[in-house]
Amino acid sequence: MIELIDVNKWYGHFHALKSINLSIGKGERIVVCGPSGSGKSTLIRCINRLEVHQRGKIIVDGVELNDQMQNIMAVRREVGMCFQQFNLFSHLTILDNLILGPVWVREMPRRQAVNLAMSFLERVGIADQQNKYPGQLSGGQQQRVAIARSLCMSPKIMLFDEPTSSLDPEMVKEVLDVMEELAREGLTMICVTHEMGFARSIADRMVFMDGGEIVEESPPSEFFSNPKMDRTLSFLNQILH
Repeated sequence: MIELIDVNKWYGHFHALKSINLSIGKGERIVVCGPSGSGKSTLIRCINRLEVHQRGKIIVDGVELNDQMQNIMAVRREVGMCFQQFNLFSHLTILDNLILGPVWVREMPRRQAVNLAMSFLERVGIADQQNKYPGQLSGGQQQRVAIARSLCMSPKIMLFDEPTSSLDPEMVKEVLDVMEELAREGLTMICVTHEMGFARSIADRMVFMDGGEIVEESPPSEFFSNPKMDRTLSFLNQILH
């Protein structure tokens, strides 16, 4: 479903991604972790061309991400993304935020889009908030709206960039519960997170990054109990204690 081949990214002289090679199969759930500045968010932002890689290849569902706008749009139609900040339109109601993509990008009739949006709001447990504005909701509720909005586009792949990092602790679980449900349904997922309990329960594979490189990748059982690299062990000792 996703193939990264010798992917490199620079910001000026700063080498943010260094020869990244990663393959992700259909329905696979990948958790990417690592210290701040290790390249985690840059990696997943390159997968839908929010960041432009300068060398190597990124192929998403058979489409190579390059300078051709038709390829970029084809990938973005199939890839949903949830950010640290919710990126909801503050002047639109929750329902209007959700139907925007299906109506304007998928060219779906409004009534059908409304029915679809309501089904996803029901699924994330906030259908009763449909006529409110984002500012009237808690952070956890806004992030669930953001997830529902992405799902309205029927993505084949979901990218999560530290979706709970800006939430109060008591709101984290409600968002993780929604993500766990999606994971069990077989959606291809890449999640950047420090929520290691969540990672243990849903990940097929852990990817640890440091200094713009993939240092280690392995199944969660092996990653947490028997990390191979000293950098991985040091990171786990800091984050788990």
